[in-house]
Amino acid sequence: MRTATYFFIFLNLSLAVFEEPAVYPLPFLVTSLVEVLCLLVFFGRLTHFAKVTHRSVFWKDTKNICIMAAVLLSLTDLAIYGVLRIYNVKSIRWSRIVRPIFLINFAESRQIRRAFRSIRNTLPEITYVFLLFMFSLLMFSLMALKLFGERNLQTAEGLPYFRNYLEIVFDLYVLVTTANSPDVMMPAFDFSSWYALFFIAFVIINTYIFMSLFLAVVYNNYKKHLKVIFEGTNY
Repeated sequence: MRTATYFFIFLNLSLAVFEEPAVYPLPFLVTSLVEVLCLLVFFGRLTHFAKVTHRSVFWKDTKNICIMAAVLLSLTDLAIYGVLRIYNVKSIRWSRIVRPIFLINFAESRQIRRAFRSIRNTLPEITYVFLLFMFSLLMFSLMALKLFGERNLQTAEGLPYFRNYLEIVFDLYVLVTTANSPDVMMPAFDFSSWYALFFIAFVIINTYIFMSLFLAVVYNNYKKHLKVIFEGTNY
């Protein structure tokens, strides 16, 4: 039963490789039949569990409710998508995001569920660091708008440079990863080399300080919750 459950969970998750838009596209009828088969197996597994479990215990278990809801949502979305496809109406499979629920909530996935709980318990404790980082990003974006917005600078592609606040926030957010460095600063640097100080300060504060602090908080809190799990407290 455990091997069969893992196999069909893996098969269900693998459908993303073959469904449109896909790496290796297969006909919709093939992928839909495979998905229906997986959902029937999941529903049968849930029914089997309900037969050997007291009714009050079964319905109080959140994992069972999540699996049942995921099955119903997936079937509903598949039916709607199929009908719209018959009438050549373009739509998306929004239920794909619920597929990991099967991986997490079956009884056999206890270790994955523990890791997920550790991540979930860690998130509230890193919220303050994340909010500080976002505040710094928004303030630097506002400074960039005031510094460069009225100088009619252009990028190498001839597009306006740092004139839209939301685009500035996105560009500087990407700069935290250094993915667009130094391209994002070159129009300002070509105008005046002194503007490099702005980007140097931004990288030092947000990439080297905030990202290191963020990583330290995540690591320490995740390790703390993982220790609680192995000690068996409240789990």
